[in-house]
Amino acid sequence: MLQLRGSQTTKLDGKGRIKLPMGFRSEIEREHGNEFYITSLKGDCIRLYPFDVWDELEKHIANLGAKKPVVKKFLRATSYYGQKALMDSQGRLLLPLGLRESARLENEVRVVGSMDYLEIWRDDTLKSAVESNPWTDSDDQELSELGIAG
Repeated sequence: MLQLRGSQTTKLDGKGRIKLPMGFRSEIEREHGNEFYITSLKGDCIRLYPFDVWDELEKHIANLGAKKPVVKKFLRATSYYGQKALMDSQGRLLLPLGLRESARLENEVRVVGSMDYLEIWRDDTLKSAVESNPWTDSDDQELSELGIAG
């Protein structure tokens, strides 16, 4: 099972490609190959799913039924922003121009592990998102109720 964790910085090249940091790249390639689904929910960051992980998510959604408003909203956003991509032999992925612009990505970006997919952020946008929603005692309590030590 894929366990992408932590974060690393990398650079966008002049063509809008990122080179996946080696820690993430080696784990993804070993378990999932070089096909990805690149998308977003709000346009503030990019979600990078190994394609077979995305495919399993779509199968799960199909079993839920796509008529639920939140599922339709999820599918609309991820289809609007979404695109299939291949990582080249040097570990580079072309990020779609519209997504790069929406997330305001340029030069250095932060790649963040989110268990079975990666998020790509502009560093100051991520820092602002973390700081504007600080961790609370209530969050600790909620995690504890789920059996997760915070």
